[in-house]
Amino acid sequence: MPNNASKSKIRINVTAVLSAIFLAEILLLAFLGMRGEFWQNNSGINSQSSASAILMKFSSYKEIIEFLNRSRSYPRFYWADGVSSPLFAAIEAKSSTNTLSIRFSKTNIQVEGVDEADIVKTDGECIYLASESKVLIVRAYPPETAEVSAEIQVNGTISGLFVNAKKLIVISVSRIQLYYVETAKNNSGNYERQRLAGSWTNVAIYDVENSEAPILVRNVTISGAYFNSRMIGNYVYVLTSFPVYSSESDQNIVLPEIIDDGLALRVDPASIYYSNTSDYSHAFTVIAAINVQDLNEPVSYETFLLGYSSCIYVSLNNIYIAVPKYAETGEITEIHRIHIEGGLIKYEASGAVSGFILNQFSMDEYNSYFRIATTSRPAFIIGFKTTTNASPKNSIYSNVYILDENLSIVGGIEGLAPGEQMHSARFMGDRCYLVTFKKVDPLFVISLKDPTKPRILGKLKIPGYSDYLHPYDEEHLIGIGKWTVEAEEGDFAWYQGVKISLFDVSDVEHPKEIDSYIIGDRGTDSPVLRDHKALLFDKDLNLLAIPVLVAEIDESKYPNGVPPNAYGDYVWQGLYVFNITESSIEFRGGITHIEDQAAFLKSGYWFYSEYAVKRALYINNVLYTISDKMIRMNDLVSLEEIGSLMLP
Repeated sequence: MPNNASKSKIRINVTAVLSAIFLAEILLLAFLGMRGEFWQNNSGINSQSSASAILMKFSSYKEIIEFLNRSRSYPRFYWADGVSSPLFAAIEAKSSTNTLSIRFSKTNIQVEGVDEADIVKTDGECIYLASESKVLIVRAYPPETAEVSAEIQVNGTISGLFVNAKKLIVISVSRIQLYYVETAKNNSGNYERQRLAGSWTNVAIYDVENSEAPILVRNVTISGAYFNSRMIGNYVYVLTSFPVYSSESDQNIVLPEIIDDGLALRVDPASIYYSNTSDYSHAFTVIAAINVQDLNEPVSYETFLLGYSSCIYVSLNNIYIAVPKYAETGEITEIHRIHIEGGLIKYEASGAVSGFILNQFSMDEYNSYFRIATTSRPAFIIGFKTTTNASPKNSIYSNVYILDENLSIVGGIEGLAPGEQMHSARFMGDRCYLVTFKKVDPLFVISLKDPTKPRILGKLKIPGYSDYLHPYDEEHLIGIGKWTVEAEEGDFAWYQGVKISLFDVSDVEHPKEIDSYIIGDRGTDSPVLRDHKALLFDKDLNLLAIPVLVAEIDESKYPNGVPPNAYGDYVWQGLYVFNITESSIEFRGGITHIEDQAAFLKSGYWFYSEYAVKRALYINNVLYTISDKMIRMNDLVSLEEIGSLMLP
């Protein structure tokens, strides 16, 4: 970490040049959308796909240029006139090959021991809250003396936070106007070009021993838009996606860079891995490992030239990167396994399966096997036993594959639930639970005990579906999604209110829904349906809580009966708190930050209110609900209000 005046000046120069992010990310998402539409009209995949994605290393910078000129298609990115690369001349550059007595809730994560960044974190004493370009530090416990102790301004948009033994890690993104992008041909047959913002991801580490005076102790900037991150022990692993930028002659490209407290690390071309398969466009994926406690340990990283990565799954020892692709043989998901161990990052294996994944919960590692659930069209299945003989031409199927450490497929089931969309997946031990939906919700229980011969144990069909599955214990499962009503005029169903289900899977051949709770009518929503980190669950406390926006139908408006496609009017926003056991779900009460509900409903800003509750957590016997403008504190048992704190 630079402490002298010259290095401080260098850090200021970097900050002045890096300024905010978004255009590149929006453009990349648009490209992915275009590509997805293209995939749907093509077919075919062969049984060798699982072994076709082995990564290789470039031998030189020239080889990268030749590979890109040979394989790259529209769009192409160019840097602006007079700018040789985003590396700044002013920067020195080099080449590089709890407190036990306090109980508090943590972020809802997928893998025990693998933390995920979120907009709210607590260490049992303070709450750290990210809001756009600032972080608030709130001394939250005890609640009687709660106050905002510090505010950190960030030059960019905050993507997430971690807390690690009095270190606060703030991940943000910024952009710099450096590049041009080809868009479309004009009347003269030439490509139009427009200026594009290049994205940068910043990882700032603060010492928060004194919560009133956080100290920036390390600052790491990585080329590319923020993709994802995890924290294991003292290491934060950050992934970014950096588009391939080239000169107009296509003889030069911009390689990713890492700037560690003013010291720039240029990626060695001969250290970059690449997938020798065609793709719609190319981007570098950078994985960086940062020790947040030993500030003198250099940043370690690896760089991969892949298509645009869609999702990651991270175990205690491996990062799996999923890359959706359209190959000549059909639509596939490439999977790349990168071993991590402290500061060690090592590529080890690649494979591929047919179809696309839904989210991170579609992937899992267990007993050295990798399991993945995908959705594909019938022409794309690899050849394992299907569950049906029906093959409607334009239908979709769900699949489950098991791969070994080399990411070679050893077993699988294909053709599940023809014509039904996958809504959620969860791997728990040697089982897989899948929810698909078209008119009713089939919950599939699949045994993976023999990786080479997975088999369906049982399934349950009930109204509604679950967008998120959460383990209660080994024999019970929580589902959060929507209640539905079958349409009379077509082969579909109308979504209604938010539904919480409790499933008993102890009899694997006959799973059953033992209780459920439906919130509101059609139009009711919860961020948990899209973001698992918004869920607060603690089995020992029988506690389940979710933020909800409640819509209710005024039946007086429908004298002839309420049609199933009728939306309700928004009547309330806040946190619903439940008591949940292995046999029941009971509503305990709601907590809102919106005092004047009538004015709130008239405003029209139901989804954007600064007083909309986003997260909830507890410290000892206090339940904290958090919006952008307020933290409200209630008794965890009685839900009686203790106090509230307005936020700047």
